[in-house]
Amino acid sequence: SPQYGEDCRSKTYPPSGPTFRGHVPTYVINLDLPPSKRWDKLMHDKKTELKTVVENIKDIANTFFPSGKVVDIVDHKIAHLTSTLPYPFSEELQGIANKLQMGGSFKCCAVFCRWDVKNNSWIITRELKPIVVNLDFQRNNKTVFKSTNFAGYIGMVSGVKPDKFTLTMNERFSLDGGYIGMFEWFLGRRDGMWMGFLTRTVLENATSYQDAKDKLSKTRLLAPAYFILGGKNSGEGCVITRSRTATLDIWDLDIKKGTWYVVETNYDRWKPPLVLDNRRTPAMKCLNQTQQENISLPTIYDVLSTKPVLNKLTVCTTLMEVYNGHTETYLRECPDPCSPW
Repeated sequence: SPQYGEDCRSKTYPPSGPTFRGHVPTYVINLDLPPSKRWDKLMHDKKTELKTVVENIKDIANTFFPSGKVVDIVDHKIAHLTSTLPYPFSEELQGIANKLQMGGSFKCCAVFCRWDVKNNSWIITRELKPIVVNLDFQRNNKTVFKSTNFAGYIGMVSGVKPDKFTLTMNERFSLDGGYIGMFEWFLGRRDGMWMGFLTRTVLENATSYQDAKDKLSKTRLLAPAYFILGGKNSGEGCVITRSRTATLDIWDLDIKKGTWYVVETNYDRWKPPLVLDNRRTPAMKCLNQTQQENISLPTIYDVLSTKPVLNKLTVCTTLMEVYNGHTETYLRECPDPCSPW
């Protein structure tokens, strides 16, 4: 809707004003510790906020299923799922649940969205902001990779491996969706990988941009996804479109052919975006207006601050630079008028 759009923003960096909500704390995750102890400090600090999120998720579930059976299943029947996860994820989740004293409620809950009519916002988006953290994964007191994440989530949504590559995972909607992969997992087929666990494994273990690209392209998944990968050399950048079992498309940077950027907004690039959720067109418009020679972290922040790229579902904005593993994360707000998504 035109009422939710605006001209491409400029000079919004350094972040300030009504779209800036605040900075994000940083925690070190020591990979030399036993998996069950790695998250203790973070869980201690964010215990109250995490419990609020989980309780509201349970409230929403009970709204849709008043009998309480769904929450009961999560609490008592599906918690055994944790024990089937590969090392070290099972041990880390168990350690987090023990620290929070929440058992199955924490380990297996899903995120539901609900609109707050009074405050004109998504409840879950508002409650996720206090648990956004920057994570510095270290081994032998040296950074292995960095990530911006939600406290309590041990997979990785985005991250940077210093001087190697940057990586972001986006949800991809498909009829052959994650529920099928989950069902197969419950039935005992365990050759697919959880997407967030794959991104974390790649960030921790991949030795180069190409190595990361190969792993993200060839590993069988539990759900479809988009992987946005950037490297340190010219031409190293792509969007990998995945089904659960195959790579459908790799969209590479190609400077000679004029492809100096790639944009992913949760839709296949060869299809038009959903008419109610067209962030692709305004993002491309603003990148074209900026021009390649002017691209920098501040100008990318301008693009990400332009409605409807910035919308009511935006929790935070993360800027990543492969050199030296530089990251910046800012909590965001989208003042009205603003698209719900």
